[in-house]
Amino acid sequence: MSQYQLTLATRASQPYLLPVLLVATSLNAARPSPVISITYEDTALLREGDKAVVQYTGASGNSVFGLINAIQELRKDFPFLNSKDEKLENEWLSQLESFAPLDFKALDPELQRLDTHLLLRSFVVGYSLSTADIALWGAIRGNRVAISAIKKGSLVNVTRWFFFLEDLCPWATCALDALNQAAKEKKVAKAKEGASYDIALLNTEKGVVTRFPPEPSGYLHIGHAKAALLNDYFAHEKYNGTLIVRFDDTNPSNEKLEFQDAIIEDLALMGIKPDKMSYTSDYFDELYEYALQIIKDGNAYADDTEKEVMAEQRMNGKPSKRRDASVEENLARFEEMKKGTPEGLRWCIRAKMSVDNPNKAMRDPVIYRCNPAPHHRTGTKWKIYPTYDFACPIVDSIEGVTHALRTIEYRDRNPQYQWFLDTLKLRHVQIWDFARMNFIRTLLSKRKLTKLVNQGVVWGWDE
Repeated sequence: MSQYQLTLATRASQPYLLPVLLVATSLNAARPSPVISITYEDTALLREGDKAVVQYTGASGNSVFGLINAIQELRKDFPFLNSKDEKLENEWLSQLESFAPLDFKALDPELQRLDTHLLLRSFVVGYSLSTADIALWGAIRGNRVAISAIKKGSLVNVTRWFFFLEDLCPWATCALDALNQAAKEKKVAKAKEGASYDIALLNTEKGVVTRFPPEPSGYLHIGHAKAALLNDYFAHEKYNGTLIVRFDDTNPSNEKLEFQDAIIEDLALMGIKPDKMSYTSDYFDELYEYALQIIKDGNAYADDTEKEVMAEQRMNGKPSKRRDASVEENLARFEEMKKGTPEGLRWCIRAKMSVDNPNKAMRDPVIYRCNPAPHHRTGTKWKIYPTYDFACPIVDSIEGVTHALRTIEYRDRNPQYQWFLDTLKLRHVQIWDFARMNFIRTLLSKRKLTKLVNQGVVWGWDE
């Protein structure tokens, strides 16, 4: 067996897989027999951590995880992969993940920059094929949004370069086919087995605690039912664990005791019996203390930017004018929010994560809002409430949750979840993604269904 090993998570997004796969394949294609052993794992993540979807073990015997790390380690083991202009090559390789988003608004500036760079060039670096060419081609080829942009023909230079490399490197298409075939074979095998929950969670040796966290702002729909059943299965059937049903009651404007009682009744009808029932509002005091801590540590700030302006700034990677306010200023504004004063109503608290991270979920999300509406459990005690994204990881950690099962729509927010745990030095929680349910011509959005009920389009929730 080769001393060089590359492992890929076939269920991960291809822009994070293809660059390193193609660099490794280019080495194998240049030799009579492969020098790097490539294996495929039917998983979305090889280990916990943001985008840990590739693992490379090289000459040192040590394994590295992640797209950029794996390519850099390959360049150490095979120095001829390095271009003469290493500075320019490193610059492009360091930005590979910028070509991964499936959001065209985030992707377009990167494609335009590459298009300008290739105006008078046949290759990204120098006058011959380089690692930067191979890796960038892989990132773009694996991104369906990027491919769509190329097919439209507006990126003249990128299009020319892309098809030139496709002809120059026929082994690249073969590598892509091998990756797709590996994923397909796993899917076919699963399909032959029939539908099954029988998948294993990671790190279960110290016990399993799952949680189902509905917001009491509406009745359960079929998507909620799937999530509840999965959490119940892993807690009570697959493992001898614990299931917590926790009501995410952090928005008093939308929540009612009526919905809470209906959720409890519906879970019972599905045969789901939680071992513990709790409320995020049980932890409002602790969450407030963590908010104070994150502000005092300089990791959050108060912001009064208008909603539309804030959305525009986050979209375009621009900082808020309040981002560098002092800790004292931020604490004073948070106190006004807590009191629910007219001044306090203007402000929110935002986590100080990043201004221009390619993952927009990491662009300084709001973690606390001011809302003077009475809460159905705590009354008028609080005028400030944590957002779900802030409260969920903290309460998961406090309550001893070991495995947080989340639909893939939360995947971009998983790094955010981890950031809160790391920043506040809280106990680690394993995240497990599962597919959401989509129905054709069937409305499941609770927000849209509520609008239909409130406007009298239907006679009630039972219709």
